[in-house]
Amino acid sequence: MSEIAEIIDSLEGRIGKLFTKIEGLERQSASAKSELENAATLIKKQADEIAQLKSDCESLRMANSLLGGEENKRDTKLKINSLIREIDYCIAQLSD
Repeated sequence: MSEIAEIIDSLEGRIGKLFTKIEGLERQSASAKSELENAATLIKKQADEIAQLKSDCESLRMANSLLGGEENKRDTKLKINSLIREIDYCIAQLSD
């Protein structure tokens, strides 16, 4: 009978250790999930910032080409002609 009691005590000890280990792993899992959510939020924020910076960069390029530096004269003329065509098209649409 004492062997059975020892086995039961041993099993209880092992089960207690398992429960302790499970609780520790659950805490680590919750911490990792929180860290993952924070990283995802940061990535989203940075992606939005990159998109905004790309848009700003394109706007600056267009503004620089419209200013008409020597190296950008051809591009400037093409952009102005394109804008004039778009305006003419809009006026024609409004006329109809």
